[in-house]
Amino acid sequence: METKNVSPVLFTAGAIAEIKRLMAEPGFDQSMLLRVGVKGGGCSGFSYLLGFDQKLEGDAEYEYEGLKFIMNPSHGLYLTGMQIDWTDGLNARGFSFDNPNASKSCGCGSSFGV
Repeated sequence: METKNVSPVLFTAGAIAEIKRLMAEPGFDQSMLLRVGVKGGGCSGFSYLLGFDQKLEGDAEYEYEGLKFIMNPSHGLYLTGMQIDWTDGLNARGFSFDNPNASKSCGCGSSFGV
């Protein structure tokens, strides 16, 4: 499996730690890879995809700070330069997406438009 050197997406230290924690959970399927992407839908037109999946034909594999992930290369148009963060606070807990390509986003933080 070929790994690309230049990651189109950035992860904060908190996001990397949380993803690695999830992958270390008992029962985690080690054949699964982290997938970053977009899908149609959401209140602003597109929604972010962040989850574990099998590598599909056409997927590219990337690595950022030791964290390997897969992404459909066509999603780079929407995601290049995006930073993924993890917040673990009383009022907000979860992954957040800071995307310089989004022309608009909504209050939920997981939907955007271009």
